[in-house]
Amino acid sequence: MSLLPQKSSLEPPVLERVNSRVESLDNLSMDNFWLEVENIKQSTEAEQEECSLAEVKTPEEGEAEAAWLQDAGLSDLIGDNAADNGNIVLLSTLTKTQAAAVQRRLDTYSRSRRKKNKQPVRDVRDIFGVMNSGEVVAETEESGTTRSQHSLGSSGNTRKSGARGLQDFSDMVRSSGKEEIFNTDVAYSEQAAILLKGSPLPESRRIKEENTLTKFKLRKGRLGVTRIGDLSPQDMKKIPTLALIELTALCDVLGVELKRNKAIKLKATENRLFGVPINTLLENDRKLIPNAKVPLILHALLSCLEKKGLDTEGILRVSGSQTRIKNLQQKLESDFYSGLFRWEEVHQNDISGLLKRFIRELPTPLLMAEYLPAFAAVQNIPDLKQRLQALNLLILILPEPNRSTLKALLEFLSKVVAREKKNKMNLWNVSMVIAPNLFMHKALPSKVPEGKEKQLAEGAANVVRMMIHYQDLLWTVSSFLVAQVRKMNESSSRRYQFYDKRIKNLLRKIHTDKDKTEKNEAEPSKIVKVQTSLFLKDSMEVHLNNGTKAADVLRQFQKRLSQNNWNIVNTVHLLKCNGSVESMNLLLYEVGGNIGEHCLDPDTYLLDLYHVNPHAEWIIKQNPSFPWMI
Repeated sequence: MSLLPQKSSLEPPVLERVNSRVESLDNLSMDNFWLEVENIKQSTEAEQEECSLAEVKTPEEGEAEAAWLQDAGLSDLIGDNAADNGNIVLLSTLTKTQAAAVQRRLDTYSRSRRKKNKQPVRDVRDIFGVMNSGEVVAETEESGTTRSQHSLGSSGNTRKSGARGLQDFSDMVRSSGKEEIFNTDVAYSEQAAILLKGSPLPESRRIKEENTLTKFKLRKGRLGVTRIGDLSPQDMKKIPTLALIELTALCDVLGVELKRNKAIKLKATENRLFGVPINTLLENDRKLIPNAKVPLILHALLSCLEKKGLDTEGILRVSGSQTRIKNLQQKLESDFYSGLFRWEEVHQNDISGLLKRFIRELPTPLLMAEYLPAFAAVQNIPDLKQRLQALNLLILILPEPNRSTLKALLEFLSKVVAREKKNKMNLWNVSMVIAPNLFMHKALPSKVPEGKEKQLAEGAANVVRMMIHYQDLLWTVSSFLVAQVRKMNESSSRRYQFYDKRIKNLLRKIHTDKDKTEKNEAEPSKIVKVQTSLFLKDSMEVHLNNGTKAADVLRQFQKRLSQNNWNIVNTVHLLKCNGSVESMNLLLYEVGGNIGEHCLDPDTYLLDLYHVNPHAEWIIKQNPSFPWMI
């Protein structure tokens, strides 16, 4: 894990203000961390001889960069038969800081290849069309989504350039008040570059943030907020690569080293529940529940703890009997799927022990072996908002099963914290207990530099604390990433044949096409059709103006349903709750054009969305998670 800054660098007045609080946290919580570590060691001592630890080797020069380019979807750039067909679409969406991050990795990889006398890779200047290594020609403008979200003028449809969007962000930073704005319109790395041009973060502010949790307000642009789950699976597959490039660019700007472990895992056990990969668990669970996103065993453990453990003093911290926990694990392996396991007979502290055991016995860490160093390194970022930005990107990088499992765990932990008055487990206590289970793993080395134990423990616990407290903020897909997905979809549909010498022309054409689109976006209003085929035989015409939101269209649809003057397709879709059509849980989706399928935020301004994606269809559907959905 990464190191925290030394406390000796604090100014004396700051130390005086926070000294008592820091000491109380140390005394009350650090013991919890090391007690949990000791419990983990005791619970695995008998098993340690049975499993051989995987050897983690330091990657040679170029290996880490090759792995990074592979994960970033740019492996074609380093192959012997490198071609741009699969990469040019992605490259054309990058911001200046993102392109620079790619260039640095390609430079390092190229040097390593030359040293080994292998066939050289192409010069990065051919890829990005630059005159020298210090200048990157890349798309620094934001895509249509971001520009529309900055369109706050009277016309509502004037799309601003990326430069203007960055200026808006710079102005907002200078005028920010107590409640800070979390901006997702502008790439995080670009925001960091702007902040670095100003004064550095005062050390006093960092220490204040360590002991108080700043309130952040998620800024809603004209296109609303996109949360994980709002995008189609096809579009979500593009997000991890974009998030990895952006995370790397952010760390480059901040000067934070982004280390990476090799993708390793222990050999999966022959068990059915514990020590089994999440994907395997879900494959088995979906035979019973087709849409399961979280392993059923984890869901059962969390549900049982919610029913009988939330008010238990010291829950999660107080360890159950290791002998009982081991016996319960064996009973679960044999009786869980048959439904014979008697949950009501299990002590709540033993259940919490089973929960922690399940997490740490996964063959690969829940946070992924490759990215555990990155999660730990978040604590090295001085500014709290930038730490949250990095965590947001890391969560987007995680595989979907890991991300859903982590979300279920964090939601439960927040419920534990909410009952602090009864269970005596505050946010810091819970974080200290859970951190070792997330950051320690059999397949990874556990050596800690002498004298750094306390710093590393605090750093890991603080990362967990941020994930618990800010989880609603972290489970969003930033507007700039959605904009890049739109751009990738648009570029993929053009079907060009790409060659190195034509990349400049391609980028010029993309900007030209964008300018042509902007000229057609001056319409002050528009009449569109909203598809309602699941409910009604006819589509619904909607008149859009600058103030029309998705919520307005849904209300209009519900009003027409209640008038009973439309041809209903199937009454089963019009199930009422308490006899009210208005209580139906309806959603408006954007489908096609430059997006696969996008569930719209109720506060989305639809005329802006139409300008961004004029070829999409809009469809009203019932919420898939709505309990009355058939």
